[in-house]
Amino acid sequence: MLQLETSVPYPEPYQLRLPGLLRPVRGDVPEADELAEMIATAERPLILSGHGVQIAGAVDLLLQVAERSQIPVAHTLLGIGNMDETHRLSAGYAGMHGWMHVNKMIQQCDLLIGIGCRYDDRITGKTSTFAPNARIVHVDVDRSEIGKNVRTDLGIVADAGDLLSALLRRLPQSEPRTEWMDQLAAWREVSEARSWHGSGAWREGRLSADYVVDQIGEATDHQATLVSDVGQNQMWAARYFGFRHPYRHLSSGGLGTMGYAVPAAMGAALGAPERETWAICGDGGFQMTMQELATLVQDQIPVRIAVLNNHRLGMIRQWQEIIYDENYHSAELLGPDLLRLCEAYGIPAWRATRPDEVAKVIAEARKAPGPALIDFHLDEAQNVYPMMLPGKGLSDMVEGASE
Repeated sequence: MLQLETSVPYPEPYQLRLPGLLRPVRGDVPEADELAEMIATAERPLILSGHGVQIAGAVDLLLQVAERSQIPVAHTLLGIGNMDETHRLSAGYAGMHGWMHVNKMIQQCDLLIGIGCRYDDRITGKTSTFAPNARIVHVDVDRSEIGKNVRTDLGIVADAGDLLSALLRRLPQSEPRTEWMDQLAAWREVSEARSWHGSGAWREGRLSADYVVDQIGEATDHQATLVSDVGQNQMWAARYFGFRHPYRHLSSGGLGTMGYAVPAAMGAALGAPERETWAICGDGGFQMTMQELATLVQDQIPVRIAVLNNHRLGMIRQWQEIIYDENYHSAELLGPDLLRLCEAYGIPAWRATRPDEVAKVIAEARKAPGPALIDFHLDEAQNVYPMMLPGKGLSDMVEGASE
């Protein structure tokens, strides 16, 4: 054994000062006066709503403000459910794998009102090119978030519900913003037609994840609690389930922990037993916590598991294909036969490999009194589009494989 000695200077004492959450005083929000004036002069306003709206229990208030001001509403991943996606003022999912028409709205709006969101990099991309034509408003309960990631013309430290209530007291009823909404409709038509689902790839016999998620939404009348894992499956769930209600989507935001879906779905099913619960996961994420099948059986928790199985770490493979010129490494997965695995646990399970099998296996899984699993074998080459590449902004989205 070799012993070495060295000496280092003793560090000077210091205090690390990081701003933390200081709850704002509840009540009226005087900054709502300025925000109401900004709304009155805006021609192309847009609300970007995050999870803070649901945490504040302010979903109904958001709808009232949107209808009063005739402002379309986009949402973040964790803001899914802030507005019924079939509502005429619902723009949709924004950001890195969000809808092209929503990202175009962010880039073209002249007033962007972020409520209960962080303006994180999955939404903004390259911050210097984010919402270049807009005055940016940031409403958050945590003052340390205001202006942290993007320039902010008006920062409001407030509970989302308090701010929305204050706005309602100040906003007159607005006329429909016909030109702005017509532009949204035109962009949406093109955006949805270019998606894998809109292109009708499933009609050609290829089993695509977006079709599977869409069919789960249709079968459950969009009423189920959907718990998504992390990876491509998360993006497909966000884009294609068709959410109608708040508090129906759970996912691992921030840290993005693979393996989240099944154990989180167990909690969701126990917490809201009156609702059907589905876990959407890839084969990679499923294998990280598949031991929880034992708990599902032991406690007979009625979770339906949809494994979007492409025999890959799909998002890793997608990045290696697009960013690293198909230099693949460690993305292919060896996995068990999921039907035999479920048989060992006594869990009913089905497999689908073609689009015409999807509706039938979903219907069978929904009949199970306890847990059930469907192994959907996907087209292994399917990617999630659009996609925002590293270092790029919302105006530089890759819309498909040909770009």
